[in-house]
Amino acid sequence: MVKIRLTRLGSHKKPFYRMIVTDSKTRRNGPFIEILGTYDPLKEPSDIKIDMERAKFWLGKGAQPSDTAKRLMQKAGL
Repeated sequence: MVKIRLTRLGSHKKPFYRMIVTDSKTRRNGPFIEILGTYDPLKEPSDIKIDMERAKFWLGKGAQPSDTAKRLMQKAGL
């Protein structure tokens, strides 16, 4: 099954995330199919950038977003 989830980047205590499309069995920072956007929780307000067209494409193909990815997509207006 294909999932939409976050992968962590950044240094210690300075997280930065990418929203990716990946197989559900791969590890968190493992190989992925496509990058959909970014999320920076340290900026005020949080910086969320998502390619809406590609996200809709993958959701239409049956990709299941994680709880956090779903919440971020709703905040971004999807």
